[in-house]
Amino acid sequence: MVPDNLYHYSEEPDILRFVPRPVSSDPTGPALVWAIDETHAVNYWLPRECPRVIYRQSPKVSEEDLGRFFGSSSADTVIVVESTWLDTIRSTRLYEYRLDSHGFELRDETAGYYISRHPVEPLSVQPTGDLLSRVLSRPDVELRFVPELHTIRNAILSSSVDRFSIIRFRNAMPKQV
Repeated sequence: MVPDNLYHYSEEPDILRFVPRPVSSDPTGPALVWAIDETHAVNYWLPRECPRVIYRQSPKVSEEDLGRFFGSSSADTVIVVESTWLDTIRSTRLYEYRLDSHGFELRDETAGYYISRHPVEPLSVQPTGDLLSRVLSRPDVELRFVPELHTIRNAILSSSVDRFSIIRFRNAMPKQV
């Protein structure tokens, strides 16, 4: 079931119409408009190009991995970002576009992705405000800063954690040796 409202986050404040665009990872596939559901919106309360690893608890996560990745945290979602992005996060202005979900279909339930093959006009747009404050306002989310993302990405990929997103990893710092 598609929720009533979906969201799109952008550093552009004046998008009047979202037009389907080719997907860079699948240039021969259909052009799409992407949106996110409210539960996963926090994944996008960061600068567009900011690399991040996000993971969530689920019944499939082993006790060992619960301790390893969530420790004493009460959060069920952890967002991990490289420390070098802190100043950019502080200075980025982001805008939340609310979209009518009519015409969207679920693309990836784990990530909360929805797609439309047709142009979409936003219902509203508003600035998100201070991004750090917005992320930290979610009691179910913990934000962690690390020197590099390769270690956590590799650990998540080889764990029992089954609900995760790895966003803009191409922008991550090279692995430190």
